[in-house]
Amino acid sequence: MSDLTGMSFEEAMKKLEAVVRDLESGNVELEKSIALYEEGARLKAHCEKKLKEAEEKVAKITLGPDGAPAGTVPVEGL
Repeated sequence: MSDLTGMSFEEAMKKLEAVVRDLESGNVELEKSIALYEEGARLKAHCEKKLKEAEEKVAKITLGPDGAPAGTVPVEGL
């Protein structure tokens, strides 16, 4: 079980893809399959957290009276 703190979304996705490949191969012993499944669940949760953090940073550009960008405001509903 690895520490996911500081792992980027891209790194976690690559590891998750490797876990899925290993599980789908059918060439993994039962105990290792269980450990891989647990690691995959942790990686999936980490990726979902990173995506949520990215969504929260998305901002809507506001326009001034002249139509020029005047600033940003947080996107509602995220």
